[in-house]
Amino acid sequence: MTFKKSLLALSLTCSSFYSVGAAFQLAEHSAAGLGRAFAGEAAIADDASVVARNPALMAQFDTMEFSVTGTYVMPDVSLTGIDAPGDIPASALDDNSIAPSAFIPAMYLVMPLNDKFALGFATFSNFGLATEFDDDYAAGSLAGETSVTTVNFNTSLSYKVNDQFVIGGGLNVIYADASLVRNAGQNPYDIPAQAEIANLAGDDIAYGWNMGLSYDFNENHRLGFSYRSEVKLELEGDYSNDHVLGGQVVPGTMDISLPAIMEFSGLHQVSEKTSIHYSALWTGWSSFDELAAYAEGVEGPAFEKEENFSDSMRYALGATYQLSSKVTLRTGIAYDESPADADHRSISIPDTNRVWLSGGVNYTFDNNSSIDFGVSIVQGETQTFTETDDFDQQWEFESTGDAYLVSVQYNHVF
Repeated sequence: MTFKKSLLALSLTCSSFYSVGAAFQLAEHSAAGLGRAFAGEAAIADDASVVARNPALMAQFDTMEFSVTGTYVMPDVSLTGIDAPGDIPASALDDNSIAPSAFIPAMYLVMPLNDKFALGFATFSNFGLATEFDDDYAAGSLAGETSVTTVNFNTSLSYKVNDQFVIGGGLNVIYADASLVRNAGQNPYDIPAQAEIANLAGDDIAYGWNMGLSYDFNENHRLGFSYRSEVKLELEGDYSNDHVLGGQVVPGTMDISLPAIMEFSGLHQVSEKTSIHYSALWTGWSSFDELAAYAEGVEGPAFEKEENFSDSMRYALGATYQLSSKVTLRTGIAYDESPADADHRSISIPDTNRVWLSGGVNYTFDNNSSIDFGVSIVQGETQTFTETDDFDQQWEFESTGDAYLVSVQYNHVF
């Protein structure tokens, strides 16, 4: 891999992500947003993290503002074996912790240039995933290790058309690093369970764009819209295979499409102290139809798995209450659809419909600084599915997936 990992130290320093959004989508851009289940994100301008969701909202800032946030994700994803091939006991599939905890940081800066233009910079992530199984896991050819890490460097500009209407747009540089390891597991060919039948690690730098609109009916009512483009990654790195290549390392490639994201939001100040907000977020997961890796000297795909994702929706409703001049309370609920269909569910990218229950608080120290706290409980559905491995063996699982998120954010106005 040619990209220097030291660049990541300037931005995000976590070693792995676990997605608690649909598939491997990350929504954890701010503690303020987490506290309201990310309801109204394309319409609310309460800190500099607007750069990540809707650059048009930068026009709401009169002075330069900086925000830095960190979210700790504690997933609780487990598998229970229902049926296994041959005389393998179903209990051999049980695993009560397939996703590691992770820390997800982000940084934002908004700089008003004049009464018409504002400039923004951001470093955050929209997608990430990590699942880990033991080397001798019975269904090793289905699982092993799967990791996708992305870092988005975003520069955006907003233009205030008039007192009501603002447009914004940005350019994105996305660094992605992915690794995939599959072991033979239990199989009919006497291949050792720990033998690696696929080991691919690669990275890439790709480019995308985003845009946003906001419209203020008056000082109490605003609508917002944002769009983030699909990004195609061409990961290049190393591939090895104990069974066919005898452990020899050769150049390998894998293509991944990061889907487009579109969001519509509303913000309504219904009283002096209370506002309500809502969002409908669409993600174009149909562009992610398969995982396929190719290696030098290997005929056809060295690894191939059909995903067959569908586009998905996320709906969120939240409220904010100004308790005092220094304390603001937030709450929210969201429903997050899974893009995976029933015939293509996978233990390597575990996914299900989810419900988010969130709460948060903002404390203002003075005119220049404030701090946000946010917490969410994400509850996934229990599901049963069957997956077929490379040896044409069928394995049946029951999966459950919940997560707990805690986020802290510091905001400073210059």
